Amino acid sequence: MTRRRNPFPLADALGQFTDSVQPSTPLAAIQRAWPIAAGAAIAKWATPTGEANGVVTVECDDSVIAHELQMMAPQLLEKLAFELPEISPKTLRFKVR
Repeated sequence: MTRRRNPFPLADALGQFTDSVQPSTPLAAIQRAWPIAAGAAIAKWATPTGEANGVVTVECDDSVIAHELQMMAPQLLEKLAFELPEISPKTLRFKVR
């Protein structure tokens, strides 16, 4: 008689799967770190969509959010540098979708 293993959360299995299929580009790393650096609420309204030579383009839902994030850019860059010390962006550029 074989014993059944205890069930484990589906989120654990999906997390392992998504980690294995995510690209290993600087933009992908920044997109993964963005909700941690910016916070969950901001991450719903603004998404990193491009990266070139240390400049990250973040698309925002509206101009008010883009303006607020521009003022928060130094803090966001600091948090991203903490999360991604080897590939931290130098500049954030905000634009409206």
